[in-house]
Amino acid sequence: MEKTIEELHGKYDLELERVVQEIRKRKAKLVLLQFPDGLKPYATSVVDFLESQTKETKTEFLIWFGSCYGACDVPTGLERINPKIDLVIQFGHNELQPSY
Repeated sequence: MEKTIEELHGKYDLELERVVQEIRKRKAKLVLLQFPDGLKPYATSVVDFLESQTKETKTEFLIWFGSCYGACDVPTGLERINPKIDLVIQFGHNELQPSY
């Protein structure tokens, strides 16, 4: 079941505005988004949000539905994708931690 962007914002801070800034800064046209299993239900909502914020860039988004077990689990073979992927964004899903 697809989760909404509102549910996502209530539970996690994926720094989506920072992602939008990076897309604009790099002038990325094709962006691969990688999610751990716990965030995959939010994937299409994240794409919808990013598309709404980057309309002027005409950026296209791909969702990697393979494994993602941490920061070192980067998909292999991306160099064979044509057109070339300009930016890979990998999300984590630690819930917001209390400040001490």
